[in-house]
Amino acid sequence: MKYNHCGIPTDEIKENEAYIELSGYKFYATPYEANKYHVQWHRFPEGHGLPELLTKVPHIAFTVDDLDKEIEGKKVILGPYYPLEGYRVAIIDEGGIPIEFIETQLSDAEVTALEKEKMDEFR
Repeated sequence: MKYNHCGIPTDEIKENEAYIELSGYKFYATPYEANKYHVQWHRFPEGHGLPELLTKVPHIAFTVDDLDKEIEGKKVILGPYYPLEGYRVAIIDEGGIPIEFIETQLSDAEVTALEKEKMDEFR
């Protein structure tokens, strides 16, 4: 398991945020590679469709080798789904804290390029 990013809900408009509609969900996000700590800001419009816990509580994300193994027996609140090709995600509720697990063989640079491409689609 390796640290990937921290996602923080906000009501403030952030520089470089992009509006994203993905898998029936709507939100604004900043690219996580935009700072050295890999912090990603998330803002949620009305009717976003995401679990309320994600809109209120910061989450931490980890890259894992086997997503199914990590979520087995856990309270899954989102996913598994593919927000990017080759990038599979699920989020669990661990005692009131959302924890995101990411399964991918993509490098950080490849993820950043795909994320930027996806965000540019919505700008």
